[in-house]
Amino acid sequence: MTEPRKLLQGSTGDWEVVVGLEVHAQVSSTSKLFSGASAEYGAGPNENVSLVDAAMPGMLPVINKYCVEQAIRTGLGLNAKINLWSRFDRKNYFYPDLPQGYQISQFKDPIVGEGEIEVELDGGETINVGIERLHLEQDAGKSIHDLAPNASYVDLNRSGVALMEIVSKPELRSAEEGAAYFSKIRTIVRYLGTCDGNMEEGSMRADVNVSVRRPGEPLGTRTETKNVNSIRFTKQVIDFEARRQIEVLEAGGTIDQETLLFDPKTGETRTMRSKEDAHDYRYFPDPDLLPLEFDQAWVDEIRASLPELPDAKKHRFMDEYGLSPYDALVLAADQQKAAFFENVAKTRDGKLAANWVTGDLFGALNKDGLDIADSPISAKKLGQLIDLITDKTISGKIAKDVFALMFDGEETGDPAEIVEKRGLKQVTDTGAIEKVVDDIIAANPKQVEQVKEKPKTMGWFVGQVMKEMQGKANPQAVNEILKKKLGIE
Repeated sequence: MTEPRKLLQGSTGDWEVVVGLEVHAQVSSTSKLFSGASAEYGAGPNENVSLVDAAMPGMLPVINKYCVEQAIRTGLGLNAKINLWSRFDRKNYFYPDLPQGYQISQFKDPIVGEGEIEVELDGGETINVGIERLHLEQDAGKSIHDLAPNASYVDLNRSGVALMEIVSKPELRSAEEGAAYFSKIRTIVRYLGTCDGNMEEGSMRADVNVSVRRPGEPLGTRTETKNVNSIRFTKQVIDFEARRQIEVLEAGGTIDQETLLFDPKTGETRTMRSKEDAHDYRYFPDPDLLPLEFDQAWVDEIRASLPELPDAKKHRFMDEYGLSPYDALVLAADQQKAAFFENVAKTRDGKLAANWVTGDLFGALNKDGLDIADSPISAKKLGQLIDLITDKTISGKIAKDVFALMFDGEETGDPAEIVEKRGLKQVTDTGAIEKVVDDIIAANPKQVEQVKEKPKTMGWFVGQVMKEMQGKANPQAVNEILKKKLGIE
């Protein structure tokens, strides 16, 4: 048996946390899974409801082929088995916002079987996490309890919206791993275009399963926290639940298998209901839907249309541009950011381009709360700015000043025009630099003696020369001239 990756310390010894996530990702489709009603977010209450969604008598579901294709794309992106034969089942339970009294889902025969993804953790460590399955199902409506003191209202706009439920194996061992896994799933579906990942709109959420056990013992009783719509909240749920369960067990109590809700205000979970088992739902094949069958040729056609996925892009950035694993991961985690970087790095030094994109640009964007799509500086202009550093037209310090002028909108021209207009060109005339160096050396005899004893203090002279020349002197030339004049090897 392998050693546990992570352990939590309780008052009576070590505990291992076991986490599994059921991620519900809304399929990026304009219509619902079994009807032609709009799946658009933001409509008024009950505006996007067909007779099928409202479960009117005699209305039959018709499968949306596009949603099936999106599920296959996602399965391929998860390195998972695509099942050429699957079927839909009825999951029976009563709730006011479930008009049929059952949910059309997939139970024993899902469209996607087992897979595995690579998940990056802080510090550069990576883990492989198994995918148990991906199945298609329809979403329920929404109950609204805060419009009147003595009544609840039902909005069926989401009723019938297509969901992919991506179920992980119980292979996550900490809150950090759970959050990183959720983030990676979100990145993958966004790359594929199969889900927009907008958690604030409810198009992606997770049910978080947590249990604890002594190292080497069988799995403990798990709890399931429903509808967690934030990566940060997922981490908080796992942290809180693990600690709570350890305290209960160490006090001699037992863990109840139950469904919980998370309160973001308190950072705590609370009981929603006792946890049902599969048999409680009385699953049976949906008699209104034939089994879902397709051939391998269609799967291969979908596979051929997949974009370069984040793991492949990350490794290519490392190989092609010489980036560190961290920089490659940061850039590959978002398609738009990756494309921006590649436009900047084209025909240029990849590491220098990555430094400017991940450091200066991302820092400025984060400060102003902007997305990469709203960047005031285009990839073309950032590349031109880097060119001016490379050909020694300006120094790195001057480049940062030009960057600030461009980002703040004070200058809208090309970087070369801004440099020319403001007289920022780097001084490479060694005669001019020598004159300034001679003057500073003559005016500071004490520092001259000090630098001969401690050569590292030469930085003071570099600073004085750059200050005198308003940052325009070529730093390499300044260093070489100072070493020569001060007799430093």
